[in-house]
Amino acid sequence: MATVAEQLVRILRDSGVRRIYGIVGDSLNPIVDAVRRTEGIEWVHVRHEETAAFAAAAEAQLTGRLAVCAGSCGPGNLHLINGLYDAHRSGAPVLAIASHIPSAQIGTGFFQETHPDRLFADCSHYSELVSQPEQMPRLLRIAMQTAVGKGGVSVLSIPGDVSERKAPVAGFERITPVTPSPVVPPAEQIAELAKLLNSGEKVMLFAGAGTRGAHDEVMALADTLAAPVGHSLGGKEWIQYDNPYDVGMSGLLGYGACYDAMHEADRIVLLGTDFPYDNFLPQARTIQIDHDTARLGRRTPLDLAVHGDVKETLTALLPLLERRTDRSYVDRMLREHARRLEKVVDAYTNKIEHHTPIHPEYAADILDDVAADDAVFTVDTGMGNVWAARYLTPNGRRRVIGSFRHGSMANALPHAIGAQLSHPGRQVVSISGDGGLAMLMGDLLTLSAYDIPVKVVLFNNASLGMVKLEMLVDGLPDYETDHAPVNFSAIAAACGIHATRVEKPGEVREALSKAFAHPGPALVELVTDPNAMSIPPKITGEMVRGFALAASKTVLTGGVGKMVELARSNLRNIPRP
Repeated sequence: MATVAEQLVRILRDSGVRRIYGIVGDSLNPIVDAVRRTEGIEWVHVRHEETAAFAAAAEAQLTGRLAVCAGSCGPGNLHLINGLYDAHRSGAPVLAIASHIPSAQIGTGFFQETHPDRLFADCSHYSELVSQPEQMPRLLRIAMQTAVGKGGVSVLSIPGDVSERKAPVAGFERITPVTPSPVVPPAEQIAELAKLLNSGEKVMLFAGAGTRGAHDEVMALADTLAAPVGHSLGGKEWIQYDNPYDVGMSGLLGYGACYDAMHEADRIVLLGTDFPYDNFLPQARTIQIDHDTARLGRRTPLDLAVHGDVKETLTALLPLLERRTDRSYVDRMLREHARRLEKVVDAYTNKIEHHTPIHPEYAADILDDVAADDAVFTVDTGMGNVWAARYLTPNGRRRVIGSFRHGSMANALPHAIGAQLSHPGRQVVSISGDGGLAMLMGDLLTLSAYDIPVKVVLFNNASLGMVKLEMLVDGLPDYETDHAPVNFSAIAAACGIHATRVEKPGEVREALSKAFAHPGPALVELVTDPNAMSIPPKITGEMVRGFALAASKTVLTGGVGKMVELARSNLRNIPRP
């Protein structure tokens, strides 16, 4: 008769799970051994449990299916928590198996005792303790369905001795989590939405990650209403490409005319976005469409809250709208957007091909050229987000994964591991910062051990660049943000990874091309200018206030990659009077 551990692993395998990320150890050993003896599922031995959770999160986001990570009792599963917070806030369906101390010792202050069912409650939809073998199949079913159905994390805490017990006869049946159907608003709410939009003179659309799969419908809405379209960082990959109404991005990394277009509009429509920075929103004249009722109105007061899937809602809405012939507002915003981008384009085109240290803008622009048209980019929090926001050109096939809602450092390399293992034939590029890579650098060994062909592009400025910028904005001298230079390529080479260190801008393209052509893992270390986005070293209170105000609109100066070409192209499409 099978053990509980064997039963659990078989159910996971039969439900479509192909791998479990984690580190082996004591209370988790029965489950790891069950994986060893079960065909069709593998154990991925990472070097830190935080990596396991991030890797599972990336796999779940890319595949839309349940992904699994695991940690041993006490300190082992505690390390999962940061990656699980990221997965949960990203809506990634992840199951975490948190093994526990012997069941008879729970509550006695035993060695390594924690209470994982309580600890993970804040970063999960479901967190329960399996105390008897008869519970496991049912609780596993609930945990899996909750993770997929609600979009987020479920946690099962299982004492090691329970995993070793004989499993009940029932419970081997296949469990296939069912994805919820799209929400369609009632007809009367669609009619009210149409009435509001038909009465608005200046309608602006702001798109988030919830516009995934709704690109055509959003473009049809913009065309009908002559509306400029802005986006959050999470919405960039779904909405910026093939978009003749694009006015850029809002938020701390924003650029272009998005902020102005939003604040001038008399109707703002938030499409599938839980944009967190309420100080960027006008706090008035707003309509929100979202499939999650909890998000409606929590960032700004609403004239109308619409509970619905973006694609389904717009499909029902479009036939009720009156076509707007006055394009003066959208055309003016498109011109302003192009003007804003033209002003900063020199920052990355003017003689920087000879500048050392390398301008990060220049390197990011070349990376965008060299990377595959269907590449998956994983992006470190901090300046890596800036390069992704401003230089990666979306096309409907590329993906960008980051810790955009949780904002954790060190996510890019672990995310890349999950992305690559779940998509073995696809190019996966980790855009890493030196601060982020240093935190979970041990998982370079995971790339080497499994020959995972992730390409790590490391922007090494020997500084925590975003933290430095935050300090300067607050009027504080930057302190402990810079550190002694480290040769990360030498470390990667010592791990058995093809590695190149680039200090001259003229060598960037060749280094990236060779790394991307290499069949296994590779790291390209770009030694970049730590002052590429600096502000004056002596800052008065007035300057700080002025810089903070600028930050609330366009934030950082610097290049914007091929977006200026997109803006120019959109201007050419404006009808001539």
